[in-house]
Amino acid sequence: QVQLVESGGGSVQTGGVLKLACTASGRTGRSGHQMGWFRQAPGKEREFVASISGSGLGTTYADSAKGRFTISRDNAKNTVYLQMNSLKPDDTAVYYCAQGNGYVTTHRISDYAYWGQGTQVTVST
Repeated sequence: QVQLVESGGGSVQTGGVLKLACTASGRTGRSGHQMGWFRQAPGKEREFVASISGSGLGTTYADSAKGRFTISRDNAKNTVYLQMNSLKPDDTAVYYCAQGNGYVTTHRISDYAYWGQGTQVTVST
């Protein structure tokens, strides 16, 4: 089993900045698998935000995140990050990190085998 723990959520005003972190533990030998960030707002389905390949060289973003969010990873620390700039009220959601069983970026929820518990991000006007 793999445990994923997110941190870094909080409340900010429009235009603010947050950096989320997700640390993996448990089953070894998975530090090179793809990682992703998803979010779910109240009353809405979970949606893709960003994904990063196992090597860290490949990244994919949802249109809503392009130009504002940056995903990165430190495999030595088993940690993936999501730097979020220029936050908007529409970014308010619970943010989840996830780990897949493959190595390339993917936006599909079904490609991810392990999920964290989520961290709340609230952006006010």
